[in-house]
Order: sequence, then structure tokens, then C-alpha cells
Amino acid sequence: MNYRVKNIGIAVGLAALAAILTSVYVINYKRHVQQGEGKVTVLVAAKDIPAGTSGADIIDQKLLKEQTVPRKAIVAGAISTPDQLAQYVATQDVYEGEQVSTRRFAPPREQGIRSQIKGTQRAYELGGSAHQLLAGTLKSGDHIDVVGTWTIKNAQDEDAPVSRVILRDILVMRAPEGTSTTRVTSAGDAPESVQLRLTDAQSQKLIWIQEHGDFFITLRPPNNSLDSSNTFQDARLMLFDGPGRRP
Repeated sequence: MNYRVKNIGIAVGLAALAAILTSVYVINYKRHVQQGEGKVTVLVAAKDIPAGTSGADIIDQKLLKEQTVPRKAIVAGAISTPDQLAQYVATQDVYEGEQVSTRRFAPPREQGIRSQIKGTQRAYELGGSAHQLLAGTLKSGDHIDVVGTWTIKNAQDEDAPVSRVILRDILVMRAPEGTSTTRVTSAGDAPESVQLRLTDAQSQKLIWIQEHGDFFITLRPPNNSLDSSNTFQDARLMLFDGPGRRP
């Protein structure tokens, strides 16, 4: 009889222990679920943020807003303050209402020339001879003008050459691929190329002069550069203008 009572006691004890463990598990699970359902504040895009937008522009244009979401809905890399993006550039589009994550941003140096263009600006690679591109003088960060020359029909329906400045104050973004410095270094008439920052409209002019005329780059002063009035040059003006006015 004592043996049976002992076994029953052990069984009752094990059952009680199992009940206690089950209760602890249920309580911990509920606490975990409640924590996951807790509300937190995150930053989301107030409107679409295109790839290439700098963090500084995002802050200045107030492209972020706060939104409350369940804790378990926070995305990886979510930011808590706008300042976390100040030194970065968007590498992917972020759409309105989407949580902003550092995974979609990178330092500007990782974006190369993409960090230097926005809006209507375009990167344009211009090929030409070393003389046309000021090889050995031109370097990244310089500003240049482009002078074009081509022929038109005069009153006698004859070809007449003209020239004028077709683009002004263009940024030189980068020297050719494969060089180890920021300079266009080779000399003579060997083919060269430079990358320029143009607007989409300016790129049309540059393509036109490459196809229908000739061009040369002129280097602007690094500080306080000025522009003469817009003029053109043809055979008649070359004859009557002489050297022109003193600068």
C-alpha cells in the first residue's frame, strides 16, 4: 500500500511541476508577444526620395516624418534621427510612407560621379584630342567654357564659317578612366576624354557640335570669373573688328 501511495505522490508532483513549467512558458510567451506589439516611433519618407538625394537635402527639404508602428515591424537599419543621414547619399529610391533605413544609403565617395549630379544635371564624357581638352592643364573641379565652330550658308548660299561660345561655366568632374591622377596628362593629338557635368539641354548642344562642327575647351579663372556679352565670329567680323576691345 505504501508503494502505491508513493508512486501516486510522485505522479502528482510531476504533474504539478509540468503545470508550473507550462504556466511559466505561457507567461513568458505572452510577455514576448506584448513586447513585439508595443508601439514605437520611426522615421518614414514624407514623400518619394529618389536615389542620389543627399542626406543634407533630405533634412533641408523635410523629407522625413515620424510614424508609430509595432516594435516588431521595425526594418533593419531603421534610423531614429535625421542627422544619421547627414553624411550619406541615397543609393535606392525610398517611397512615401516607407521606413527610412541606412541600408539604402552610402557615403558619397561610394557613389562616385553620381553624388555630383541631380535634377536636370547629367554626366557627359567628351572625347577629343589632347589640345582640344587642355591635356596636362585641365583637372577635376575646374570650370570651363566650350567654344564651337561650324559652317552656315551666307546670302550667296556659300559655306561661311562661324564660331562662338556655346557653353559656359561647365564643371569638370573627372579625368579619363585608367589614369592614376586627376589630370588629363597625355600630350599631342592622342585621343582623350573628360567627364563634364551638363544639363540635359546642354548635352544636346555638345552632341550637335561634335557631329556638325568642331570645339575647343577654354579654362575659366578659379575665382571671380566674368563673361563677355554673347557674340559670334565670322569672316566679316574678323575683318572689321580687328583685335576688339581691351579686356
